[in-house]
Amino acid sequence: MAETFLLDIAQRVVEKIAHLSMEELGLAFNVESDLRKLKETMSSTKAVLLDAERQQHQNEKLRLCMWKLRDIFYDAEDVVDDFKCEALRKQVVNHPNISFKRLNELATEWNNFNLGQGTDNRHVFHRETHSCVNSSDVIGRDEDKENIIDLLMKPSEDPNIPVIPIVGIGGLGKTTLTQLVYNDDRVTRCFPLKIWICVSDEFDLSRLLKLIIHSINKGEKCDNLTVEALQICLRSLLNDKKFLLVLDDVWNENRARWIELRDILGSMDYLCGSKIIMTTRSLKVAFIMSSIHPYELKGLPFEDCLTLFIKWAFNNEDERQYPNLMRIGKEIVQKCKGVPLAVRTLGSLLFLKTDESYWISIRDSEIWMLEQSENDILPVLKLSYNHLPSHLQRCLALLSLYKKDEIYYSDQVVYLWMANGLLEHPKQKQDWEDVGDQYLNELMSRCLIQMNLDYGDVFTFKMHDLIHDLALEVSQKECKIVNCQTKTIDENVRHLSFCDDKQINVAQVFTKLKNVRTVMVQEVSKESKAIHESLVSLCVSNFKYIRALCLQDSPLTALPNSIGALKHLRELDLTNCCNIKKLPSSFYKLRRLQSLRMRGVPLMQLPVSMETLIELRYLEITIKAKKLKGSRLRSWTSLQCLVLVDCGNLECLSKEMKCLTELTHLILHGCTELSDRY
Repeated sequence: MAETFLLDIAQRVVEKIAHLSMEELGLAFNVESDLRKLKETMSSTKAVLLDAERQQHQNEKLRLCMWKLRDIFYDAEDVVDDFKCEALRKQVVNHPNISFKRLNELATEWNNFNLGQGTDNRHVFHRETHSCVNSSDVIGRDEDKENIIDLLMKPSEDPNIPVIPIVGIGGLGKTTLTQLVYNDDRVTRCFPLKIWICVSDEFDLSRLLKLIIHSINKGEKCDNLTVEALQICLRSLLNDKKFLLVLDDVWNENRARWIELRDILGSMDYLCGSKIIMTTRSLKVAFIMSSIHPYELKGLPFEDCLTLFIKWAFNNEDERQYPNLMRIGKEIVQKCKGVPLAVRTLGSLLFLKTDESYWISIRDSEIWMLEQSENDILPVLKLSYNHLPSHLQRCLALLSLYKKDEIYYSDQVVYLWMANGLLEHPKQKQDWEDVGDQYLNELMSRCLIQMNLDYGDVFTFKMHDLIHDLALEVSQKECKIVNCQTKTIDENVRHLSFCDDKQINVAQVFTKLKNVRTVMVQEVSKESKAIHESLVSLCVSNFKYIRALCLQDSPLTALPNSIGALKHLRELDLTNCCNIKKLPSSFYKLRRLQSLRMRGVPLMQLPVSMETLIELRYLEITIKAKKLKGSRLRSWTSLQCLVLVDCGNLECLSKEMKCLTELTHLILHGCTELSDRY
């Protein structure tokens, strides 16, 4: 189901109001009191949003009200950002208080739902696993099984009970692998006592001790015992036995809670050689609980996936009768990218179905659009999403704008998030870029993205296709990928990505859109300059609140002079727009630009119009001049990173470089004539 992202939008708006400077408030003519009321109303609304998110699935009126509220919150954010923009121009803002009125009107409807304040337990869920497995049903995990058993049998010098962490995204088969190990005869002989606990929803010491006790002796009455009594009871049951404890599906990131349980178990093990296997989707959880390097489970090879698919899609070797379906089936298996649960989900949908057109429809559909039950792949992956803090949920959703199999660059993603106001305000001694990097590391630790190449301050990463499907599902009303088949777009969509090298009817697609904040052109017919000109023209005329405009590899020969009207634009990417020779005279009006990428745009010199870009933090540029003009540099007091690319004539930099007091990175590439002098 599409997400509203209400909580995070509300938090960002309240945060922005709180950080308005006295100068900015002074320009807010006649609306300072309205801003104060807006902050109060949004704060009180935010307090009950968690309850609203819990109830919306059973209450259609509430859900519709939440979508209305989302649009009002976005409008309120635009109002607050207007004060920021006009403060840079030193102009008084007499802003219509439409958003304030709409919010007050909706508040009456909101109050009718009797929502209450509550704690953030969106990530709490109840899932049960067990230790039983039919080994003949498991395909392709023999090597992984042997590797885990080797780790179990290996002597340990760890003073604490050794913990073997198995890590991977949902649906990879971590639990199934652990079941195989748990039921192996060698493991049974080595560990006289085996205990299986599904931790899942909450890592509560009392609850876990009771589960362990009941696993050892189902008749033990311990429900009303204190923790002290529970540990005494457990000690008597273990009685110095060597045990294997499985902690399946662990999400806890509170190290203190783990240490409490570890110390109790450790005090009962002595030198018996007991061990723990735990499964988790989070590398952070693995490092909290173990000093052993996590066993990161990989996807199954294609042939194993195909065997598994046949098992679920056909009955009793029926696949031999349907070679036409098998050809389609192989393409369906490719979509699953090695994830067994995805294979099982799609295979189950096709079981006893022999209509070729139905198989083709499954092949050609996005996985997130197919109907699925609670234990199928997307609902299982959604647990990882639900467990994210609200600010990371919104950031993950925005990654759906990129194509599948994309190599993401960390700095580009961070500046896209920054442009759209998705980052929390930096704490002391932090920069905005640090906050963005922190978000990426958090998503990586939860196995939602994977490191590709590390270049030091910048790295590239990938996202599994199924995680991309998850991002597409939750962002349905927030983000839209546009291709030649797109006829209409929900008028409240905020982020667009063009991913098609065929002709797109730009005017038709944009008919009702007014609130778009991001436009990314990844693939639009390079031969048709007219499409690109039409696209940019419509961006300028329709999207006055656009924050990010990415036009990489565009055949444009010039930007329209009207681009100066985009006063909210934070990111402009013109990488390899090699037909653009100069910037329009109105460029100086883009005072809120934070990131400007012009690698491969052959400018003669830094334009005068760039002096006003006082919020610029990242600049990537190609120039033909022999020397940088220093006067352009003095105002860039926020610039963090300057990248000079293919400046083949550049012989020296400017003495004014010393004015760039915040500059932390100067990157030179292909500047063959450059000396080390100013």
